[in-house]
Amino acid sequence: MTGSEIRRRFLDYFIQNGHKEVHSSSLVPANDPTLLFTNAGMNQFKDVFLGLEKRGYNRATTSQKCVRAGGKHNDLENVGFTNRHHTFFEMLGNFSFGDYFKKDAVRFAWELITSPAWYGIPADKLYVTIFKGENGVARDEEAYGYWHEDQGVPKERIYEFGLKDNFWQMGDTGPCGPCSEIHYDMGPTASSEGHTNCEFGCDCGRYVEIWNLVFMQFDRDASGTLTPLPKPSIDTGMGLERITAVLQGKLSNYDTDLFVPLMKRAAELCGVQFEKEVKTESGRSGAASLRVIADHARAATFLISDGVIPANEGRSYVLRKIIRRAIRHGRLLGMQRPFLYKMVFAVSELMRDAYPELLQSQDRVSKTIESEETRFSRTLNEGLKRLDEDLAPLVAAKRSHPESRAMYSGEKAFKLYDTFGLPLDFIQDAARDAGIEFDQSGFDRAMTDQRTRAQASWKGAAKQTANPAYQQLRPTVFEGYRQTESSGCEVIALMRNNAGVQELKSGQQGEVILDHTPFYAEAGGQVGDRGALYTRGKASVIAEVEGCYYPVQGVRAHKVVAKADIHVGDQVDAVVDLHIRQATMRHHTATHLLHAGLRQVLGTHVKQAGSLVSPGRLRFDFSHFTGVEDEELQDIEDIVNKEVLRNQKVEIIEDVPIDVAVNEYHAMALFGEKYGDKVRVIKIGDFSTELCGGTHTMATGEIGLIKVLDEGSVSSGVRRVEAVAGESSLKHFRADHQLEHVARMVIHWGEESEGSLATALQKELITRDDEIKRLKKELEHARMKSASAAASSVEDKIREINGVKVLAHRADNLERSQLRTLVDNLRQKVGSGVVAVGSATDGQVALIVGVTKDLTARVQAGKIISQIAPKVGGKGGGRPDLAEGGGTNASALDEALNATFDVVQTMLS
Repeated sequence: MTGSEIRRRFLDYFIQNGHKEVHSSSLVPANDPTLLFTNAGMNQFKDVFLGLEKRGYNRATTSQKCVRAGGKHNDLENVGFTNRHHTFFEMLGNFSFGDYFKKDAVRFAWELITSPAWYGIPADKLYVTIFKGENGVARDEEAYGYWHEDQGVPKERIYEFGLKDNFWQMGDTGPCGPCSEIHYDMGPTASSEGHTNCEFGCDCGRYVEIWNLVFMQFDRDASGTLTPLPKPSIDTGMGLERITAVLQGKLSNYDTDLFVPLMKRAAELCGVQFEKEVKTESGRSGAASLRVIADHARAATFLISDGVIPANEGRSYVLRKIIRRAIRHGRLLGMQRPFLYKMVFAVSELMRDAYPELLQSQDRVSKTIESEETRFSRTLNEGLKRLDEDLAPLVAAKRSHPESRAMYSGEKAFKLYDTFGLPLDFIQDAARDAGIEFDQSGFDRAMTDQRTRAQASWKGAAKQTANPAYQQLRPTVFEGYRQTESSGCEVIALMRNNAGVQELKSGQQGEVILDHTPFYAEAGGQVGDRGALYTRGKASVIAEVEGCYYPVQGVRAHKVVAKADIHVGDQVDAVVDLHIRQATMRHHTATHLLHAGLRQVLGTHVKQAGSLVSPGRLRFDFSHFTGVEDEELQDIEDIVNKEVLRNQKVEIIEDVPIDVAVNEYHAMALFGEKYGDKVRVIKIGDFSTELCGGTHTMATGEIGLIKVLDEGSVSSGVRRVEAVAGESSLKHFRADHQLEHVARMVIHWGEESEGSLATALQKELITRDDEIKRLKKELEHARMKSASAAASSVEDKIREINGVKVLAHRADNLERSQLRTLVDNLRQKVGSGVVAVGSATDGQVALIVGVTKDLTARVQAGKIISQIAPKVGGKGGGRPDLAEGGGTNASALDEALNATFDVVQTMLS
């Protein structure tokens, strides 16, 4: 079987056994700050396991794209040099959400693995493991029985291990449980240590884990106590690359058809012979470099396709390191020009059956990588220059003193390696060729420190299981798409300080859960509705609603301030603030128009990367490489407002199968959103079609007008545009009109004036700014001239102390640069001596002390300034011949200057 057939056969097996096939989620985890990348099949189901979300199925199977690089999984340097390390991989999995448990999970796994109708792996090549029991958690007797008694696995092939190997947990708290693993015996030739008769458990590489079955049966609380889950679940994971190596009879994942076509393409692009390179065995072998390029091309293609852009922080930095490592290995093969961007098309073609979306994004991905390759080439050249600069003084010292020991700092080497992308062996070779020792231990320490920092920066906070008080509640019926008032709503629960209560007293803050409501809960970037809860018949307000959100899927919690006592079981009328709702709707529909306008002007590579829709404004983040020009923004604004003036009907289509929405309606799915089997489509003529659960206007004309306010960068490859619509745009225009009126008055602008007001105002401001600069220069010149004139007659201020001339002089309203010039002039005038000058300007004090060179052995300027500056509430310091200080007490400036004489007297005596 090919790798694609192996993937398909896994999914088909579980579909035949009642599972729903779910497409892989994005590599950027949706609404999960605890993860750097999606790194397991269960990530997209985490909220289901935690009880925060419910799906329309209780059995699922997936082939999930995963990345493990950076953060806790920071073993990037191993990729390419071992048989089974990868940055990108696919995780095959089957899941049960409170449906079947251990018995069926074991049965499914063994049948798929061993049945000739499916994978047909000989049972005598397999071993299984179970949890042996440890730290008060009992041995997994059930799993042992299902493997041995039900499936007939011999006792001698069932091994038991402890918490480290056979117990899984989502985080410090939350779902956890024992796990059971299936291992395959690759044979003695797979041993990296040449073992011919080692037994199972040896870590030489002979025995390979191919499937892990996790039995989620406990919930761990903050104290560490394990409580049995009412509905235990199943989460399994099998690496596609590993099972493909097993079924294709290969010792290395890289020898399977998942990698060989990519390695051959990499060899072709780098101008080397594939068959020749894969036979080499050294640490710097061409085979290793081809493996690195193939693996990293997969990771980069999928990550960029999912919206990650190379940059210097977070997941974007990990992507940049992956790309640059692939480029380095291309250079080891002799390829100096950009080449990795061409690998994108090979990856897309190889993976098109499972991930057809790659074909749509491959041009954008390729351009992104090509841009990064060009940038890295410049960075690499800078790194080579710095390496030469680092080694030059060491080489010179070695030549001067051949017997001395010269060592190149490991810390400096790591900076060149990490920041500028120089390969470690390249740096080592350069040092060796120059006759300089290399500080390997220092380099290793720097590498360890960086890994520690990376792990610390992505620890995050583990998601908690849903509050039981919410989990037990039935879903809230939402009526807000068609109405903004609902009568006879029953209060089914009250929450205060995260605990259920029977009553909210007047004045207390809390949450109200109703059986039905018109309030929209915050989702998809749109803020929650505000409004009020009334007694029946709207006789009086009993609570102000300040927002609405989902504590768990389907349940809407109203954040309230009680105006009267509220009890569970009360009947209320729920009323949304219509003015706020309509303003929010205008901005949400405007966001859809803006998205479409951006794609029309900038290109179809534009994808949403986040949004905020509120009553007062909208914010839209999108993928784009460069800043948007003013002319482009104006074009976008014109396009979307033409759609507003057309008063196009906003068509809302409910309960559309997801495949129909994407493939027939060509609806755009939005960043960070999870979609079920049935979706809601918002269609605005032929201009915009998106999947969206938000509230919208009935027609585009209700928006009024869309005004773009600002555009800027959020991060590398992500731009942000902010805009207003409806009444908010009217307020903006009024403010602009007031500003225009002031501008007309300032520059005496009239109807007969030529050009635009903005151009004329800009010209006038430049003219006035130039005039101000000219006048400031004249004033400074006049002040300096006055100060110089006053300084020409300072002989009477000079005192002689122990044969040393000392001058203290005040000259207000001078800049520091002018004071320095004045001090230099006075030192020349004195000839040999000490000069202290002070200036007060707008309450701020500047002090400068100068000592002629012949006296610095006896009197130091820095010591003088350090004693007189505190008198004006400041401090200072500097060289023996010139020192500066300052303070904020201008009234004490004369006292500070006079103190100069006493300080010098003390120093000389």
